[in-house]
Amino acid sequence: MVQTPENPTTKLPPSHHEFADIIHRLEAGGSMLPDTPENLMQIIGLYKAYAVPMDFYWRDLLYIAERVFLDPFPFFKYFLPQEYLERHNHYAGDDAELRVWRGEATAHPELLAFMEKGETFKMPKLLHHLFHDRINMEFAEACMRAMLWHRGMGGKFDPYLDSEEYKANADRAIKAYFQGNPMMLALYKLFPDMFIEQCRQMSYYSNLGLFWEVMAPVFFEMSDLYDEGKITTVPEAMDFLVNGIFAVASRPIYHHVYIRGECYEIVPKSKGFVWLYEAALPYVEAVFYRTAPFRGTKSYNAQASQVPTDQKDFHYGILYADVFPVGTAGIPPTLLMQDMLHFLPEYLVDYYKNYCRGEEDMLIQLGISFQRSMYNVTSAVIQALRTALCHPLDDPNPEHLQANRDFYEAQLNRFTRPEYGICDAARLNDIQSQDYR
Repeated sequence: MVQTPENPTTKLPPSHHEFADIIHRLEAGGSMLPDTPENLMQIIGLYKAYAVPMDFYWRDLLYIAERVFLDPFPFFKYFLPQEYLERHNHYAGDDAELRVWRGEATAHPELLAFMEKGETFKMPKLLHHLFHDRINMEFAEACMRAMLWHRGMGGKFDPYLDSEEYKANADRAIKAYFQGNPMMLALYKLFPDMFIEQCRQMSYYSNLGLFWEVMAPVFFEMSDLYDEGKITTVPEAMDFLVNGIFAVASRPIYHHVYIRGECYEIVPKSKGFVWLYEAALPYVEAVFYRTAPFRGTKSYNAQASQVPTDQKDFHYGILYADVFPVGTAGIPPTLLMQDMLHFLPEYLVDYYKNYCRGEEDMLIQLGISFQRSMYNVTSAVIQALRTALCHPLDDPNPEHLQANRDFYEAQLNRFTRPEYGICDAARLNDIQSQDYR
């Protein structure tokens, strides 16, 4: 189990990095987020509020990948069938493969209650959908598309989607899905690449669904431990995430489609793709760091030079977001904030009432707290990578400690680049102060 050293000592001279204080904190086993009771309360409250809609996201992502598949008119893809609401999470419940959360394996009770009543009152599911009184699955799909678009970020899953083996597996599933539909089969014959690309997108639906199936119980358990007084510091919260990353690192990533009772393995489990390298790390890179400029917040005019030429320079994830302009209607992060608003713990609601300019400001404050919480998750990923690739924090060898420092500085250099205003967009400096609201 990864733990923060009790009495960390440094055998290196002070760092001269722009974020030297944060480098030293990481070297002591800490997080990029300062260790204060207020920060801890915010991040744990947000993990709980995020986990409830995430319990819907992962179930619906797998439903779309496995059942809806290539339906040309998927009008009801957000109408999650009872089978998927009762589907057991592999990391919760008595029959869990690895029990991360002590709660139930089926859909969370708060989620079921919201699906029944929404923000209004109990009415048919279709009316809730038409009034947009529901979980915003559009956010989950935006994350999936970010992963699909920012391809080639390591791992073997993404290259496999271009292999002949994958195309052959997809071909069998596509022909079976459209069996008895001569028009769609004719279109497939005319435009095979279009159908294969849609199949690749479905594989990323499955990838993200399997990723979030792990993260939801992790966040639920962290909330319970905080309520029980067993997580008392930000580094303890980060260490729980680090240990969780290693515990589930080898969880299989796959894509199966069920057509008329038969399972088609488009990405078989036997390929050996695993959660850490094929889902977690690409997700952090694509969603936390990169994503894409949200419509209405940046000019897409090439002459304005507001959007980078290379995808690797994209910096529109939660770690860089200016929450105020991003917090407008229809923008994916705002959809998530609206989802989380329904499931905030009481202590966080009371906190926001003390610091908000009315209820209209609560989404903005919630977004800033979410930003703090995701910097802590990113810290856990950085510490996990340091554990896997570098040396222990209490290593007595100064050369090894220097290698650790070089690793940390390389990670934080991503927040100091002047190109396209990346250094100005990064919120790492802002989250060091409680005045950032």
